[in-house]
Amino acid sequence: MININSQELNYLVYRYLHESGFTHTAFTLGYEAALNKSTIDGNVVPPGALVTFVQKGIQYLELEANLTCNDSDIDEDFSFIQPIDLITKDVYELQQMIKEKKQSLQKAKNREKNKDIANSAREHEQEHAKEREKEHARDREKEHEQEQIRERERKRVHMREKEEEQERQHIREKERKNQMEIENNREKEKEKQQRDRERELEKEKVERDREREREREREKDKGKHKEKKNEDIADGRRDEEKIRVQLEENAITEGPEPMEIDTKLSSSLIPNSDVTVLEGHTSEVFVCAWSPAGSLLASGSGDSTARIWTLNDGPCSSNSQKGPYDVSVLKHYRGRTNDKSKDVTTLDWNSEGTLLATGSYDGQARIWSKDGELVSTLTKHKGPIFSLKWNKKGDYLLSGSVDKTAIVWDIKTGEWKQQFEFHAAPTLDVDWRNNNSFATCSTDNMIYVCKVGDNRPVKTFAGHQGEVNAIKWDPTGQLLASCSDDSTAKIWSLKQDTCLHDLKEHTKEIYNIKWSPTGPGTNNPNQPLILASASFDSTIKLWDVETGSLLHSLAAHGDPVYSVAFSPNGEYLASGSLDKCMHIWSVKEAKVVKTYVGSGGIFEVCWNKEGDKIGACFSNNVLCILDFRM
Repeated sequence: MININSQELNYLVYRYLHESGFTHTAFTLGYEAALNKSTIDGNVVPPGALVTFVQKGIQYLELEANLTCNDSDIDEDFSFIQPIDLITKDVYELQQMIKEKKQSLQKAKNREKNKDIANSAREHEQEHAKEREKEHARDREKEHEQEQIRERERKRVHMREKEEEQERQHIREKERKNQMEIENNREKEKEKQQRDRERELEKEKVERDREREREREREKDKGKHKEKKNEDIADGRRDEEKIRVQLEENAITEGPEPMEIDTKLSSSLIPNSDVTVLEGHTSEVFVCAWSPAGSLLASGSGDSTARIWTLNDGPCSSNSQKGPYDVSVLKHYRGRTNDKSKDVTTLDWNSEGTLLATGSYDGQARIWSKDGELVSTLTKHKGPIFSLKWNKKGDYLLSGSVDKTAIVWDIKTGEWKQQFEFHAAPTLDVDWRNNNSFATCSTDNMIYVCKVGDNRPVKTFAGHQGEVNAIKWDPTGQLLASCSDDSTAKIWSLKQDTCLHDLKEHTKEIYNIKWSPTGPGTNNPNQPLILASASFDSTIKLWDVETGSLLHSLAAHGDPVYSVAFSPNGEYLASGSLDKCMHIWSVKEAKVVKTYVGSGGIFEVCWNKEGDKIGACFSNNVLCILDFRM
């Protein structure tokens, strides 16, 4: 007898999920079942294998149930058995069902011959129907009770999570108070030492004055009062200089050594007075982007909305006194607000800052005015949109979707211009090289460079051994950077098929990459071009683009780093992580210069065009705007 093992069954389910479009579920099953270690050759397994297997099993059960029946007469078809019976009952029960149904059929024939028997049978059937209705009512009542039980359980879980969050908040508050108390004690100790030094200095001064007075009295008798006075003044100045130097040395060598970590934190933590918190979203805020023209910040959330926040000029400390901010709510739903298919997954401003494009889990791209008015809805994709970008000219919008395709949209007509169907799996990221050519990457490990009007890729880059999460062209459009679940980042050139540099220092998946706004073709041409990569190994690495060597490994986060962003002048790098911290690094010194600690994981960080404000979006439904001053 042929048996199927659990690994083969897992593979059939994985193939069914993948073919049905449930890509994320298929990835999770494949990862947890370790299918990448399986010896099954996927090429020999035909499409729809699981459905075919189940159908054949049902047919076998149906055939076995009828053929092994003790009755000598077999009907032309097997209409006695329903598919659900074949799945839920064994052969003996199926035989009994067939037998009972045949007997019932025979009785029906007899009832046609005998009117009295027919009447009795109808009464029996009515009684049976009433019994079934009662049974259904009991089942509905049980289901209602179970639903109430589940609802009570959900409420208990919610209350328990709320209590745990309050407890964590209490612990954080206690830690902050302890930190403040430590800082206050340190300040008091410094003040005490300063007072002691001042008293000691005063004593020395008094003693010195007395000594000079005695000298003057002694010299007065010798008739050298004038000369001695001048010498005393010179000596006094020298003594004061000695004491000042000694006090400075004592200030360095005496007293308890400060805690290095606490001192760094206290000096680099961004105070709340320099932070503006934007509240309004009711679910995680996944993406945010500053308008290239003006103080507008766009955000996209799992609550099926995007929002455009109008921020006041000037520092947050002064803005916070001006009351609530103007905000436009860009609704991606009609009626229900909890429809997860409307999650806003990506957004991008055009180069003039007049139009905002958003991509949603419902597969639709939408274009909005800067005032929040819906301009057009772009419908063609058959799956969630994970990435969309405007070209620099602003006449084309590029989108990449789970449906494995990328689409170029003509903004003037509001229609799709060309659909590119080269990938064999979901498209994760897209990026324009210039106004007419672009690159796409996918979970199929491939990267394609395409051009509007061409039906075949201009270039194909194969080399990653895992899903390619992000791609970015450098400021000149000559080099393409990519990062992958295979823990590597790669730099490609259109002049060759293999990668120019293979960057292998990370130990876990790399989620994001960014080029510095430096080098030729930028506003900072005299600074070298740098590539930054952010990884699930909690580090950010800075790479020399010329040699492909590691410049710096920035390690301060405690959880995966989801986003990095260079300041407009290229001197600083902001990073956001699930550890709730946003660090601002000096690129030149490779050290943290500022830190902000929020109340949720950070999904994205972005700088405004002036480089004096940083936006960050959090998993606890808020955005934060931080002033940056050095």
